[in-house]
Amino acid sequence: MTKNDFSIRFLQVADYDEVFLLWSGCAGMGMRPLDDSPEGFRKFLERNPRTCFAAEVSPSGGERNIIGVILCGQDGRRAYIYHTAVDEAFRRHGVGCALVAAVEEAVRAERINKIALVAFKANGEGNRFWEKMGYTEREDLSFRNKSLNKQND
Repeated sequence: MTKNDFSIRFLQVADYDEVFLLWSGCAGMGMRPLDDSPEGFRKFLERNPRTCFAAEVSPSGGERNIIGVILCGQDGRRAYIYHTAVDEAFRRHGVGCALVAAVEEAVRAERINKIALVAFKANGEGNRFWEKMGYTEREDLSFRNKSLNKQND
């Protein structure tokens, strides 16, 4: 497969089922029942319509298939990448790099100067990818969070 064998486009709410299936098949993906529900997906895309992308291939039948996805949101100051995934059969063919490049271009267009992300320490493959893409690990920070809904742990 080459870079010409797939295309990058904006994610749409109608992509949820296919995206959720991709996420569910990727080791190291942290899923949360409310945030990663159809409603959570819709809310995120409505808030961030120009910074979330899908990579897709077109099999011989003409129907498109999502092989990669990246979510990115911003708060006006920083952008944050979430739930980046590439189907295992399509890794190491430039799909992840193309998705990250699309996000970086979109974030620059929104005049945001910095992008952050969180990756589980145990996700070695993911961390190696982010390092290769130029995203450095911050050792001077402590990541903290608080669940406001116990159903959403």
